[in-house]
Amino acid sequence: MSKNQSVFVAGVGVISAIGNNRIECISALQNGRTGIGPITNLRTVHKDVFPVGEVKLSNLELANQTGLNSNVPRTALLSFMAAKEALYEANIPELESLRTGFISANSVGGMDLTEIFFENFLPNNEKGRLINVINHECGSVTDLVAQKLGIRHFVSTISTACSSSANSILLAARLIRQGLLDVVVAGGADALTRFTLNGFNTLMILDPEPCKPFDANRNGLNLGEGAGYLVLVSEKIAALLSNTYCLLSGYHNSNDAYHQTASSPEGIGSYMAMQGALKKSGVEPHDIGYINLHGTGTQNNDRSEATAIKRLFEAAYPLMSSTKAFTGHTLGGCGGIEAVFSALSIKSGFIYPNLRFKTQMEEFPFSPEINFSVNPTLKNVLSNSFGFGGNCTSLIFSAV
Repeated sequence: MSKNQSVFVAGVGVISAIGNNRIECISALQNGRTGIGPITNLRTVHKDVFPVGEVKLSNLELANQTGLNSNVPRTALLSFMAAKEALYEANIPELESLRTGFISANSVGGMDLTEIFFENFLPNNEKGRLINVINHECGSVTDLVAQKLGIRHFVSTISTACSSSANSILLAARLIRQGLLDVVVAGGADALTRFTLNGFNTLMILDPEPCKPFDANRNGLNLGEGAGYLVLVSEKIAALLSNTYCLLSGYHNSNDAYHQTASSPEGIGSYMAMQGALKKSGVEPHDIGYINLHGTGTQNNDRSEATAIKRLFEAAYPLMSSTKAFTGHTLGGCGGIEAVFSALSIKSGFIYPNLRFKTQMEEFPFSPEINFSVNPTLKNVLSNSFGFGGNCTSLIFSAV
């Protein structure tokens, strides 16, 4: 098999606050139906304080739909739900005979069950069910899902905060381009936990109202949960399929090492990630028709990303929006979920609205889209995922 071959997207799968599969999610995006609302599943003292983007299924309901046990981490339940949809849609013949991989990202692992364990253990260290901690670490979640999917040739976990699942997709593409794997299910998942809610509250970046990314009056982010996966295939496998979504034509990871949790004010990491992805794909800035923004809704992050966009795209700004206003910020899952939305955007020309946007930032001569639209000539979509520690990744999806 030749090296440096093209990488195709053959299937997508997603579950989020706006839908349990790709069809439900697209319907919500088309109709401006947000998934942000009051906390219902997560047990927390902040129940009536912060809105979140919760998946509308309980663990028992997820277990019934996936065939997994309800006592596995919620992240694993969400992960398998989306990965299974992606593989089913790809419908790759004789998959068991191919070199397959599962590269999955998450940042909380089985922390939801660990929190339940410690409720009983801390008052009395002779109590607490050990079954709740055996899948605590991030890699255990990946292994559970890979085993259920029947994937064994290459299984790996990536945890680089909010760029995690974009980096999973990047690694999958590299392995396929180098002729090491034929098919990779790549993306990520995260469930809401008290640890992450409390942690982001400590950083003082949670909005007590539904978030408004890229708005001059933004007040912070809403946390969310969910999972998103792409089935990436080699040219050889793509030739056997009746249909593919698009090419993953460009990708790049960078790190500005500016701060543990804040983005560089100059947008250095964001700029390098987008510039590197453009170079990899061989397209120019003016060839990008739409950007799925990282767009968390925090003062620092949105300003940093906008600064990088202004520097890179000045005089040829693409259409852009943040879908986190629908789903919330799903942390380790956001790069995968938004990669699914980007692949769907290329396939059908979808341009998604930036919910609740009202006021343009004064220092930038552009603003996000506020209405859903269809652009049948859309050729290239850029998806941004920027994480803590300055870890920034951009992906470019291109029409076949």
